[in-house]
Amino acid sequence: MKNKGIPFGKYQSCAIITGAAGGMGRIYAELLAENGYNLVLVDISGERLQKTVSEVNARVAALKDWRAEYSGGFKVLPVVQDLSEMSAASNIAEAVSGFGCDADILINNAGLFFLNEIASADRKKLSVIMMVHNYTPLMLCREFVPQMKARGHGYVLNISSLAAWMPWPAVGMYANTKRFIKAFSRSLRVECRGTGVSVTTAYFGAVDTPLYPLKPSLRKLAVRIAVMIPPEKAASKALKAMFKGRKQLMPGLINKIFLPLIAAMPDWILIPVYRIVKKHFPDL
Repeated sequence: MKNKGIPFGKYQSCAIITGAAGGMGRIYAELLAENGYNLVLVDISGERLQKTVSEVNARVAALKDWRAEYSGGFKVLPVVQDLSEMSAASNIAEAVSGFGCDADILINNAGLFFLNEIASADRKKLSVIMMVHNYTPLMLCREFVPQMKARGHGYVLNISSLAAWMPWPAVGMYANTKRFIKAFSRSLRVECRGTGVSVTTAYFGAVDTPLYPLKPSLRKLAVRIAVMIPPEKAASKALKAMFKGRKQLMPGLINKIFLPLIAAMPDWILIPVYRIVKKHFPDL
C-alpha cells in the first residue's frame, strides 16, 4: 500500500480523515501513519478520538525497522468537530493551516445510517445525514482540492456505497446521499484531470463496522458468506486504489454480481419487500 510518490519518513504531508474515532476511519489512520503521513483526525467524539490518537502514536513509536529513525517527527492533530455544522469544513481548514503540513490526502469517511420512511423521518436526522454525507464533504473538497492543484499533487478518497444504486424504501435517505457522493466525485475527478490530483470513489457494500447494528453472530455469518467484508480488507483496498489514482473501486465479488439486479429492481418487487421490512421494523 506504500505510496511511491512521496518520500516516506519525512512526515511533511498530512492526511485528513473524517470519522476517525473508530471503524474504518481508525484503520485508515493506522495505515497512513505507517506510510509516512501526519494525520488530521476528525470526529464528533473527543473521547474516542483521543483513543485513536493514542493508538496511532503507539503504533508509530513501536516501529523497529528503518522507519523508526523518522518516527520522532510524526504528528497527529485531533479535531473534535460536528460535521453537520455549516462551518465544519472551514473549521477543519483553519485547524490544518496551523498544523504545519501540506494536506496531501483527504478521506471523506464519516457516515451514519438509519432506517426510516422519508416522509416521517425526524427532521434533525434528515438534516444531519445530508450535511455529513453531502454538504461537508463537498465543502472539504472545496477547501483542500485547490491547494492540492496548486502543489500539483494530492489524493481525494470519497466513500459512497453500493446503496448509491439502491434508493429503496426505508434506506432512501442513506442511498440518495451516497448517490450524490457518486455524482459529485465523478465531476470533480474530470475537473482534476491533468492537475496531479486524483479523486477515487469507494462503493462499499456491507462492511463489518458499527455502522450496521447487527448481532455479533449475524456479523460473523455475514463475513463468512462474503455478504460483509472485514474493515481492514476494505480500507486497504481503498487506499491501494487511491494511491494508484483509480477512479473507483467496489470490493467484493458478490457486490459486482448483484449490482445489475439491484439497479434494475422494479417497484412491483420493492413494494412487497417493503411490507416485510415494515413488519419487522414497525416504527419506521
